[in-house]
Amino acid sequence: MSDYLPIIGITMGDATGVGPEIIIKSLAHDTVYAQCRPLVIGDAARLRQAATIVKSPLQVRAIATPAEARFEAGTIDCIDLGLIPADLPFGKLSALAGDAAFRYIERAVELTRAEQIDAICTAPLNKEALHAGGHKFPGHTEMLAHLTGTPEVSMMLVAPQLRVIHVTTHIGLLDAIRKIEPALVQRVIERGYETLRRAGIADPRIGVCGINPHAGENGLFGHGEEEEKIIPAVNVLRERGWNVEGPLPADTLFYRAGRGDFDLVVAMYHDQGHGPVKVLGLEAGVNITVGLPVIRTSVDHGTAFDIAGKGIADERSLLEALRQGAELATRR
Repeated sequence: MSDYLPIIGITMGDATGVGPEIIIKSLAHDTVYAQCRPLVIGDAARLRQAATIVKSPLQVRAIATPAEARFEAGTIDCIDLGLIPADLPFGKLSALAGDAAFRYIERAVELTRAEQIDAICTAPLNKEALHAGGHKFPGHTEMLAHLTGTPEVSMMLVAPQLRVIHVTTHIGLLDAIRKIEPALVQRVIERGYETLRRAGIADPRIGVCGINPHAGENGLFGHGEEEEKIIPAVNVLRERGWNVEGPLPADTLFYRAGRGDFDLVVAMYHDQGHGPVKVLGLEAGVNITVGLPVIRTSVDHGTAFDIAGKGIADERSLLEALRQGAELATRR
């Protein structure tokens, strides 16, 4: 990383979940301020409630613009949207909190477009609350694509010893198989390749999953999906000289990637990629949206309503998301 410390806008997520708590816990780590200049976009009063719950000595400063931020360890700068009432309970689904989560993201995108922050790091939101609040998006990824006017983005999950990018995400399995086609597979691999290049990997080694068991085993399983939907894309990229291998059986590909044979795995559908990453531990995973005009990283866990407000949420995924966001923003 260079000497420049990027400004990372941390959106508070769903105020009734663990987002406020893990933000307070994360910004108590001095290492964060050595990597970036953190700026929360959310509700200052809710952060103060979370600080009380976790018995944190951190102070919260309510500000209106990034120019007012001091970025001093011990004090959290918060662009305060003032949307959350003091009596809103933790751990309960709320349409108000769902709408607020959208407003935090909306403001973060505005600030990146105005070049007032360098990247966005998102605390978790709840999809049901988001929908109840009037915003019909499957999640952060699709919402950010809409707000930035980006026609197509990809989800990349990063965990220790494993990176996975997805060809399809929040759709049913039959719909995913119908959607997969060579041009889409090629675009997803290209986005992953360029992201790894920006992260400092000169010649990324990419393994591509098949759709069927044993990647179809030469037509034994399935109806030729690998030959029709995946192999043409792999051939195009190999002709460029890229180090792309596949389609490969997912069960052995993830094992090989974990031991270091590949820098990136291309998963064809949501659970094919999410399962192996989450086996490694939710506290270790980071979600990166690839293809946006802004850098966005996120925790790889949900709002955890069952433990929200109890002071026991684990902040390690957010710490890693901040680190990766800072590194990508600095290299950019």
